[in-house]
Amino acid sequence: MKKILSTVALALGCAAAFAYPDRPVTLVVPFPPGGSTDAIARTLAPKLQDKLGGSFIVDNKAGATGTIGAAQVKGVPYDAMKDFDLLTVAVQAPNVLVVPAASPLKSVAEVLAHEKKEPGRMTFASSGNGSSDHLTAELFWQQTGTTGTHVPYKGGAPAITDLLGGVVEASFQNINAVIQHINAGKLRALAVTGDKRSALLPQVPTLAESGVKGVDVYSWQAVAAPKGLPADLKAKLHAALVGALNDPQVKAKLQEQGFEIVANTPEQFAKFQAAEFARWKQVIETGKITAD
Repeated sequence: MKKILSTVALALGCAAAFAYPDRPVTLVVPFPPGGSTDAIARTLAPKLQDKLGGSFIVDNKAGATGTIGAAQVKGVPYDAMKDFDLLTVAVQAPNVLVVPAASPLKSVAEVLAHEKKEPGRMTFASSGNGSSDHLTAELFWQQTGTTGTHVPYKGGAPAITDLLGGVVEASFQNINAVIQHINAGKLRALAVTGDKRSALLPQVPTLAESGVKGVDVYSWQAVAAPKGLPADLKAKLHAALVGALNDPQVKAKLQEQGFEIVANTPEQFAKFQAAEFARWKQVIETGKITAD
């Protein structure tokens, strides 16, 4: 439980190990190359170099749904709520409920009917225990009084591969990870988990519009540093991050992938993280979710 909770508190966060300006800054991405968090870090790194000088290096430390990467920055054991200096939530994006194109299920209502007819049988892929896509499915089941079978993978890529192949029946994937497959007609999008429709999928309803309330979920990527960052450096880094995120080229690139720019303050980040921690803690305890 403790391991899962720390992962949820990081919630796909991109931790930054700063030793600036004495040596290069390492942006530790606690997920494999090619994913959402990796894309954010690699988009921001050159802009941060332009604004602050020096060099910013992206280092992928994947495993344990973010825990290994966080430990690289802070050490183990760590408390995700206390042991980092929070800088900003960079971006957020809704998840999207998708099924293979060959699936007979064409709406959320049909998914619910299927689950109620055969409780616990429908398979939902995720990128790992405690991931955003896993917990979204758990929350969906809790809010609708249904059950399914969670099928965890070691990352989003293998989960999507099996989804495309029809090995699993559904998944709540990050929108940017599957938008190309939706547009290519290989996956069918049934609903998005945001509080409004996505600009990338304006024809796809939200879960709330589909009759499922209380499952407004966004995956998010944030930047944090080891605890004890000097106040002047923290302010300088925050300003550079916000400037980079709002750079017209960066902003357009991220929005094309389905990300919404957040770029909030450290204080807003802390308040948001506390609310997310409490929310997902309840989902985890209700679902009796464990790390393995």
